[in-house]
Order: sequence, then structure tokens, then C-alpha cells
Amino acid sequence: MLKNLKIGTKFTLLLTIVFIISIIVTGTALSSVLQHRAQIEVTAKASILIKTMSSVRKYTQDKVRNLLLSRLETEPLFIPETVPAYSATEVFANLRKNEEYQNFFYKEATLNPTNLRDKADSYEAKIVERFRQNPALKQIADFRSLPEGTVFYIARPLAVTEQSCLQCHSTPDKAPKSQLRTYGSENGFGWNLNEIVAAQIVSVPSEEIFDSAHRAWLLIMAFLVTIFAIIVILINFLIKKTIIQRIKKIEKISQKVSVGDMSAEFEENAHDEIGSLAAAFNRMKYSLMIAMNILDKQN
Repeated sequence: MLKNLKIGTKFTLLLTIVFIISIIVTGTALSSVLQHRAQIEVTAKASILIKTMSSVRKYTQDKVRNLLLSRLETEPLFIPETVPAYSATEVFANLRKNEEYQNFFYKEATLNPTNLRDKADSYEAKIVERFRQNPALKQIADFRSLPEGTVFYIARPLAVTEQSCLQCHSTPDKAPKSQLRTYGSENGFGWNLNEIVAAQIVSVPSEEIFDSAHRAWLLIMAFLVTIFAIIVILINFLIKKTIIQRIKKIEKISQKVSVGDMSAEFEENAHDEIGSLAAAFNRMKYSLMIAMNILDKQN
């Protein structure tokens, strides 16, 4: 099939194949890079937020809790500000009031919480169980589908690391009376020292970031396709202008010479390969003329 194609068509076909392969390779590599950058971006956002919330928890544990601890027995209602989980959750709730963070989520998902708003759902409970079964595991990062859309989350284990925490979570008889009046005696008890009881989870919306990466990919690919198409058209034009048309000119003169028109000249001023070919044809024509003259004289 290729043998029957003209040189111009063969060049066009070859350039088209190179163009398609280049676009496929470039598009695949570019998509991988943009997806990786999007993954880094969502991971960085989640990592910063979870570190911030951990700082809030530590500040509450080290500073605020000690100031308010003595009032837990005298106050009619429990003071939730003494609980690191409450402080972190409230701080994050204030952050979510900003429009740009309204689809970000923070939860200290607990298997047996005092405050039922921290109760782990079935998905979060599996995360906690993974931490409990593998104490060496320090972080889980993955994607999860929520009603608000797909989110990327980072989860870290939360364990009972201080004996003072068991005052509110060991048995109801040891708990502050204000805690029992506020939350009852059914939930949040039976915890043990060094036991993993919850997972600190920050969820960052990922659809918008990955959609943005996809739009960037489409835009760059459209630009590259346009550039490649222009290059292919330009190369094809130059090949026709500098090679094919000159070869066709030599072909036409050769046809004239072949039928006896010795006045036709292979005119080529260029000193490239085609110019050398034209000069060789001229020498061949002169040699043919000399041979024909000799034969005429002999006859």
C-alpha cells in the first residue's frame, strides 16, 4: 500500500503518526504530573489543618484545662472548654464560617464518646479499629465520598496518654458531677490508659482541585495540539516547496528528454542533493547527445 503512495502523502502520513504518538505521550505525562500536583496540594492543606487542630488540643490540655478543672465539681453544668476535642472542634467550626472553608470538615471520631456529636460513623469506626489493631500506624490518608462531594482526609490516632483524662472517662463514680448532669452516665466511660479511643480526622474537598487540574490539562493539551498541528502543516508545506516540487520539475524535464527534446535543461541553482541530482541528469543528457551524434555519423 505504501509503495503506491506519493512522497508528499508518505511524509504527511509519517508526520501525522509522529504527531499522534507525541500527543499521546505528552498528554499522559502531563496528566500524571498535574494529578500528582493536585494530590500534593490537597495533602498539604489537610496536613496544615490537622497540625493546627493538634496545636489547639495541646494548648487546651496544657493551659485551659488546668485553669478550669477545679470548677467542674462546683458548676451546675459541665464546662466543655476543658476538653481538647471540644476546643478543636469549635475552632474548626468557626473556620468553616469562611466561605472558602465551608466544605472542610474536622471530627474527632470516637467509638464511645461523652458528647454524641463525636460518635464515629461506620466508616470512621473502621479507621479507629485499624489504628487499634496496628498501634504502629500513625496516619491514614485516603479519599471518601460524602454528600458534599469527594474529600481527601488525613486521620491520626488519639489515645489516652494522661492519667488525668481517666477522671472523666474511667467510671461514672469518678467523673465530675457536672459532667454527669450534662451528659449522663451512659456514654464516654470505660476508657483505659494508652488505649486508642478515637481518630482525629480532617477532610479537605478534592473535587474542585482535581477538576481544576483536569481543566488545566485540557487547556494545555489544546494548546499543544494547535502548536503541533501548525508545525506539521508548516513542515509539510516546506517539504513540498523545497523537495517535492523540485523533484516534480526534474521529472517533467526527464519526460521531455525521454521523447527526444534535448533542448530541455535541468535547471537547479541550489547546491544541495537535489541540485546535484539535476546536474547529474544534465551530464547524462549531454552524454546521451554525444552518443547519439556518434551513432548518426557511423550510420
